[in-house]
Amino acid sequence: MDFELLDRYLLDGTPEKRKVVDALLKSKPPSPQAAAFLEGMRMLGARTPDLSLVALRLVLAGKQASDDAVVALKRASDEARAGGAHREEAVTRYRDLVAP
Repeated sequence: MDFELLDRYLLDGTPEKRKVVDALLKSKPPSPQAAAFLEGMRMLGARTPDLSLVALRLVLAGKQASDDAVVALKRASDEARAGGAHREEAVTRYRDLVAP
């Protein structure tokens, strides 16, 4: 799976979600846990919620997509996308949360 494309979307908002979803759907699910997310993406396409993509990213990292983990990664993603003085700190936090 193209983690870098998904990470770029979650951290920068690019490329557009449709392209990210299409690329993810073309890849082979690396785990049974990811398969359920991909099935949802097949049904929703570009309407897939960002929160689902955040949870998928955790699963792809071999992490549990617990409520706390999803909220923490979503917060880091949102802060990175917002830019500003704390962007690099948010990117580092994001990378730490998805590190194997």
